[in-house]
Amino acid sequence: MKTYNDIYLQARNALREHGIEGYSLEARLLVATAAGKTAQELLRDLSLYTTPEMAAKVAALTERRIAGEPVAYITGAWEFYGLPMIITTDVLIPRMDTELLVDAAKELLNGRKMDARVLDLCCGSGCITCAVGHELPATRLVAVDISAKALEICRKNIAANRLSSRAICMQADATTSPPLSMGQFDMIISNPPYIRSADMQKLDASVRDFEPSWALDGGKDGLKFYKSIIKYWKALLRPGGYLLFEVGEGQAESVKEMMLTGGFRAVSSKFDTIGVERVIIGKM
Repeated sequence: MKTYNDIYLQARNALREHGIEGYSLEARLLVATAAGKTAQELLRDLSLYTTPEMAAKVAALTERRIAGEPVAYITGAWEFYGLPMIITTDVLIPRMDTELLVDAAKELLNGRKMDARVLDLCCGSGCITCAVGHELPATRLVAVDISAKALEICRKNIAANRLSSRAICMQADATTSPPLSMGQFDMIISNPPYIRSADMQKLDASVRDFEPSWALDGGKDGLKFYKSIIKYWKALLRPGGYLLFEVGEGQAESVKEMMLTGGFRAVSSKFDTIGVERVIIGKM
């Protein structure tokens, strides 16, 4: 019989031997998932003995991780802006870079327009909707995506984070005109697909082989969604409203130029932790 700690050490060592950087954290997540425990409960129970079946379960999850499957898809959960998120292969895994969008929204709305109506376009898991809703408790939010399966996950995350009274989901295509009667918004936030089609096969295998390609592919130049959102969706912004984009490396200048041409003013940007111009902000 092995303890949870024995099983954790086995998983950790296997992940480390296969060059997985966050081997300690990921091993804890895998063991906790197999055991149906939170990370805190696992820590509490490390010295307890468990069954051979549990050891086999952890070994199977560890093999999936070694084969390249991201830990978020194995565990079905991830964290974004300190909030728990349900994650499946129907949505992208939330990135830390995207938290910069939430920071920017807070800076623009906090103390100015606390009851803003916010549209999260290409919402995926709903991580942005949940974070903005949590950080700005008077906001009202609409999360839009083309994928019905992504919207199922988004609804679950909205409910899990107790935001159902202020946030709704709608199915729509960001590359065409918005549905009628959506109303006006004080802010549109979007982290759209922005990988150039020709670069899709160059992505890291953990992204290319597991994350949904439709949520990554931004067309021939990677700018397809930015062009469409500026063309079709800016009409939903109230005078003085803001459009916030996450952009890929090297795309900032092109997107800023498109926003200026599209009638936005005071176009500015924010840099991420490694110095990439990551968030573009325009005001109507």
